[in-house]
Amino acid sequence: MNSSKVTIGLVNPKSPDNVGSVMRAAGNYQVERIFYTGKRYPRALSHQSRSTDTHRKVSKGVVISKVDSLLDNMPKQNKIVCIELVVGAIPLPEYEHPENAFYIFGPEDGSINQALIDHADDVVYVPTIGCMNLAATVNVVLYDRLAKQPSQVTNDELILKSRDRNNRLSISN
Repeated sequence: MNSSKVTIGLVNPKSPDNVGSVMRAAGNYQVERIFYTGKRYPRALSHQSRSTDTHRKVSKGVVISKVDSLLDNMPKQNKIVCIELVVGAIPLPEYEHPENAFYIFGPEDGSINQALIDHADDVVYVPTIGCMNLAATVNVVLYDRLAKQPSQVTNDELILKSRDRNNRLSISN
């Protein structure tokens, strides 16, 4: 759909279910890579009785990597866009996404640290009452990016390519 480069950074995520949902979103919205920091996600994975299904067809090409620092692994030529409830941040409906973006999302139960906010090219927030969970926020931001692209493909070919084998619906006139 597009040739822009999008990467996601997760600050110390906690929930394997949330990370699995972020991976699915990444596949749906053509994100190249996901980097994450911290020890909670791998620890939670090792203690989880069932494994999170991150091998859905749509997310098979998404690479996820543990890193010590998101800034040290920032893709070249990407703008850093922190998504966080920060006083003075840009509301998502007003935001113009850069062509190449490194979106950084805070943990489910905390915030992005000030050093990352200080390095950001932009800080954006989703105007909701209260805060959303990590996976929901990633989906909303990536959908907003897609919806604002001028060359967005919206036709039956995309529907046929995207739906699974359980969906054979059509509209009869």
